[in-house]
Formats: sequence, C-alpha cells, structure tokens
Amino acid sequence: MNISSKSVLFPSVALILGLGVGFGVAKFGGSGEDAAIAAEREMRNGRTGGRGSEREDAAASKKGASSVDEIYGMPGTSNRIQALLDFYSNLSPDEFSSEAKKLNNLPLNEQILVASLLFGKWAEVDPTAAMAFTDTMGLTGTLVRPAVLQSWASTDPVNAAKFYAENSAQFAMMDMLVAGGGEQLGVLGAGQTVASEWAKQDPKAAMEWAAGLKGNSEQAMSAVVSEVAKTDPKKAAEMASKLDATSRAKANEGIAKQWGAKNFSEAQKWVNSLPENQRDGAMSSAIKGLAQTSPLVAANEISKAKNPKALSSAVPTVAKNYAQEDMKGSMKWLNTIKDDQAKKNSMIQVMPIYAKKDSKAAIGFISNQTSPAVKDRAAQGYLFGADTAPVQDQLQVLEMIGPDGNKAEATAIVAARWMQQDKPAATKYINGNPLIPNDVKGGLINGSYLNPGEFLGDPGF
Repeated sequence: MNISSKSVLFPSVALILGLGVGFGVAKFGGSGEDAAIAAEREMRNGRTGGRGSEREDAAASKKGASSVDEIYGMPGTSNRIQALLDFYSNLSPDEFSSEAKKLNNLPLNEQILVASLLFGKWAEVDPTAAMAFTDTMGLTGTLVRPAVLQSWASTDPVNAAKFYAENSAQFAMMDMLVAGGGEQLGVLGAGQTVASEWAKQDPKAAMEWAAGLKGNSEQAMSAVVSEVAKTDPKKAAEMASKLDATSRAKANEGIAKQWGAKNFSEAQKWVNSLPENQRDGAMSSAIKGLAQTSPLVAANEISKAKNPKALSSAVPTVAKNYAQEDMKGSMKWLNTIKDDQAKKNSMIQVMPIYAKKDSKAAIGFISNQTSPAVKDRAAQGYLFGADTAPVQDQLQVLEMIGPDGNKAEATAIVAARWMQQDKPAATKYINGNPLIPNDVKGGLINGSYLNPGEFLGDPGF
C-alpha cells in the first residue's frame, strides 16, 4: 500500500488530541489535570530535590497575572493552568473575544489547551457569544466547540440542550470521530455530554430530553443512565428497565461498567438477571469496569468463562490495564486468547507500552504470533510507541509487517524518527526504499512530515 503526501496519521492524531482536550479540560479538573499536576510536581522535585520551590512556584502563581504572556513565563504547567483559570475568571464579558484573538500566537498544542480553558470559562459567562466565536476559528473551532457546550451544560443544561438539539449538525464531525473510536477512549459525543452534565443535576429531565432527540437519542439516554450509575447503579437499572429494548441494552452496558468497577459480584448477579440476549454485552462491560481496579481478576473472569469469545470486547481494556501493572503477565494472558480479533484489537493498547518497557521482549512477542492479522497489528502498535527504541529494533519490526499491514505508513514513521538521530543514514535509507513515493521522500528528508500543520493546513485562530 502506498502513502500519499497527507496520509501519515497526523490528521487523525491531532483531531483525537483536540477531541480529548475539548471534552476533558473544560471540566477544569478530573484525571487529566491530576495527572498534569502530578507530573509537574515530580519534575520539580527532581530538579530541586525538595518541596520548597514547589511552594514558591505555587505562591507566585496566586499573585495574579496581567496577561497570558506573563502566565506563560511562569515555571510549572500546573501553575500556569491555575493562573489561567484565575485570569479568565476575572475577565469581563466583553474581554473574552479579545483574549481569544491573541491565542494565535501560541503553538497548536498550547492553543487547544488554553482555548479549552478560555472558552470553558466564557461559556459560563456568555455561552452564545462563546459559541458564535468558534464559528470564526476554522478547524480549531470544531475542536473547541464541544468544550463550550460542556461548560454551558454544566451550569445551564436546559439552554445548552436546546442549542444542541437545534444545531446538532455543528457537532457532527466530533460525534463521527467518537463513533469511529473515540468512545473506546472514554470520550463522549456532544449529545452524550449534554445529557451527562444535565443528569448530574436532574436525571429525570435529562432522560426526557435525551429520549426526544432526533439523532443520537440512544447514546444520550445511555449517558444519563451511566451518570446515575456512578452513584446509584440500582436506580440506574430501574431507569433503564423503562426504555425500549434497543436503548435498554445499550444503557445496561453503561450500568454494568460502572457497577462492575464498584462491586463486581453485585454487578454479576444483576447481569445474570437480564434477558439472555443482553447478558454478554453487559458482562463484557462489567469486566471492563472491574479491570479499572483489578485487571488480573478481570482477566481470570474472561479465562474461566464458558464462552470467552462472547466477552471478547472486554479483552483490549483488560489487557491494557493488566499491562500497566504487569506487562509480562498481560502478554502471557493474551497468548491464551483464542479469539484472533480480540487479540488483534488489544495490540494498539498494549504494544506501545511493551515497546517502551522492554523492546527486545516485545519483538519476541511479535515474531511468535501465528495470525498474520495479529502480527501486523502488534507490529504497528509497537512502532507507534517505539519512539525510544533503537532504530535497528524498529527496522526489524518493520520487516515483520505483511503485505496487508500498511507497511508503507509504518516505514515513513520510522524514517522520520531516524532522521532526528542520524540524518545521513536515514537519508540513504529513505532514498533507497521503494515503498516510499518520491513526493514523500522529500518531505521526510527536509523534516516537513514532523509538522502537523503540513497535514492540517493552517489550523490557527
């Protein structure tokens, strides 16, 4: 398979990045912010050897800043985020648009992060103005718009829901990306986001609204039920029982996942009480929830099942959580899975982790795979995460990819990395590789394929 000048994965990667930031950062907290704070604290402690400078940096960020430029001169990512929140909280309604226009001076990754904070706050003050401004922002507006909607729904779900119902086409691209894989990453579509936020305040009203949607109704109702299940799975199960059969099956899977994370034995009893044709999907979801806290137990639940193939959708989630705790144990367990499709679907989750932890062992795992499809996907997953692996290891894995494994794209990724380490050797490899078209060779050699803007056009504000 050949590659064209715009097919080396950057568009989808950048859009997924924006998707995650747009829906996640607008909450001004949660696991993403906790992770950033923890990482920043670790880096500061590593540089200074103590907590003194951490307290000094935090104190400095609380003094207030007069501009975003000043904030970006502060040490510490978490300090900047807090300072940005403080700065945007003090803006008057007519100052938000002028601040938004300044964001074009920031690099793309910082634009998306800062825009999510700015527009999330703007949506609390004047959501219609914030939403209207996103129409002037091109591609980045598409990425930021869901953050506006979520923040709006978190304070005024009735009007946010009305806006979405009347303008759902504006969110079609994001909903399509979620349906195409974002949901597996825990990302909600726009209608699901509104329903989930509303359910935090008034589950009954949220359900009535979700049921009346012309599109995405099933997903929105499931989001309401899943939100309720976080605190009261029994109540959520009662709500789901009143839905039509198709919607009930989807909602039951959301309940099972939340319940499985809280109390798997209770969840298991409830799943076994469901109609037979709904049990497999719900049990898979319950095991996904269990994998969040007890991945080894979750793996054992799949292994001891009478029909483990019926639970195959849970395998990638279990494998990833298992790998985070015990890489070798996870890979050994995956080798017992007889369902090649489930095993294949797990590779993009676990192989990037394996490539970083033990490149040689990861290569051994790939070479031992007997299914061509699993082997190709394992190699692709390895190369996706092998940015720190020796080039010779990456080249070895490239040779394991078969004719149906998108070898050309993988070759371009390895070549681009190699250019950063040994330009003469990589240039010779690129020029002599028949898999790489001539128009792509030039881009790899001059470094333009390391710039997402080449693929996205100019996504600036």
